[in-house]
Amino acid sequence: MAKVISTLFISADGVAEIDPDWHFPYFDDNMGGAVDEDYQAADVLLIGRVTYDSFAGAWPEREAAGGEDAPFAKALGDRRKIVITHQDLEFTWRNSELLQGDLADAVTALKAEPGIEGIVIPGSISVVQQLLAAGLVDELRLLVHPVAARKGRRLFDDGDTPYHLELVKSEAYPTGVVRLIYTPAPAPGQVTYDEIKDHVPDGDE
Repeated sequence: MAKVISTLFISADGVAEIDPDWHFPYFDDNMGGAVDEDYQAADVLLIGRVTYDSFAGAWPEREAAGGEDAPFAKALGDRRKIVITHQDLEFTWRNSELLQGDLADAVTALKAEPGIEGIVIPGSISVVQQLLAAGLVDELRLLVHPVAARKGRRLFDDGDTPYHLELVKSEAYPTGVVRLIYTPAPAPGQVTYDEIKDHVPDGDE
């Protein structure tokens, strides 16, 4: 069964809609290595329309230019890319295809498809939100920047049910960026104040 991995750059106040002004100053070799690790886990990229337009408008040109980022651009181009959109789309980037049918049903089928081990969702906030709600995200990989963006779309939208997560890996970089990898976790049992009051500081100096 393939693993669905969401990989996101995110601010300390939960904004996942990237602004280069607060993102680029923190991008270093550590973050580049984390991004490479995320993409190495992918046989398939699952991409929302906005993210696809951004990627397709940049990475093929960077591959053709042959610069320092050309190898990564080629790796993206070579991977299978499935795009989620309700609008007409003429694909200009190789190995791109349209997701067919309902998102949750299609991803469930994709997870069971032979030969696929990893499905990575880069950015694509609305796609991640829908798959979190459907219980189909296996790992949430966040590169948390030491900045409160204060505006922009947040990863966790309003809802009635909390998402409980288990932290499986964390790394802190010299820039102040923290990499957090979570997996879904069951809700903890109900706990009252009486059960935790022994852990309250006793006030001694």
